[in-house]
Amino acid sequence: MSASFRSSAIRILMLLSVTPFGSVHAAEPAPFKVPAESTIPSGPEGEAIKLGKALITDTRKLLPNNVGNGLNCTNCHIGAGTTASASPYVGLWGVFPEYRQRSGTIDSLQERVNDCFQRSMNGKALAYDSKEMNAILMYMQWLSRGIPVSTEVEGRGMGKVDTALQPDRARGKQIYGEKCASCHGTNGEGTRNPAGGYLFPPVWGNGSFNVGAGLARTYTAAAFIKHNMPLGQGGSLSDQDAIDVADFMTHQPRPAYAAARNDYAKGDKPRDARN
Repeated sequence: MSASFRSSAIRILMLLSVTPFGSVHAAEPAPFKVPAESTIPSGPEGEAIKLGKALITDTRKLLPNNVGNGLNCTNCHIGAGTTASASPYVGLWGVFPEYRQRSGTIDSLQERVNDCFQRSMNGKALAYDSKEMNAILMYMQWLSRGIPVSTEVEGRGMGKVDTALQPDRARGKQIYGEKCASCHGTNGEGTRNPAGGYLFPPVWGNGSFNVGAGLARTYTAAAFIKHNMPLGQGGSLSDQDAIDVADFMTHQPRPAYAAARNDYAKGDKPRDARN
């Protein structure tokens, strides 16, 4: 063994000894930055990235066999995954596989994508080796370029609300009528686009996400509502407003999801889980 190789090996071992595997998300969050469209490469990679974005934006039309409701991915991942605190894709490439409390397992990014198809889209999983799955992954990878692996990004997820606040469902119904019904319908049915699909998505009923989706949880939905709704007026509702309207919305009728009975099998079930 050469002296240089031995020296490099020692440095690696020393690094591993002071950087435990479980602390991969301990570093300071990276700034939220969306790459410019001009950085999409030419050739097969660029075509895959563009297809991935199209699939996220027009999911129901392009993947009718995998979408079982009236939604597109971008209804929750606003701006095709480029909006902070709206479940963005920026930085996701470098943090998966990761442990997820709901499944109680280490999930791959493919599994996370299919979780959305089966729950939020109330549909069917994509084949792991399909052109469409690879295109979605390529799009996520492109959005994450320049962000160090295993580094959290500012704005990941839905943002936060005060979960100590208790919901008032009757008040939430009133807020929904005042702030939400004009877009999402009096009965949560959404606003249809004359050209097909929806201008504003259904938020309950058969055209919406099922009970196993993250947004079927009161506090998760409240965080999304607080930071993103009404559209273009994110942050205009108080935490209490968002929690109240979320509690009303999440407890309206929506599709069942049989596999949800296996959620949180290892414990730590959140108190607002629907199943």
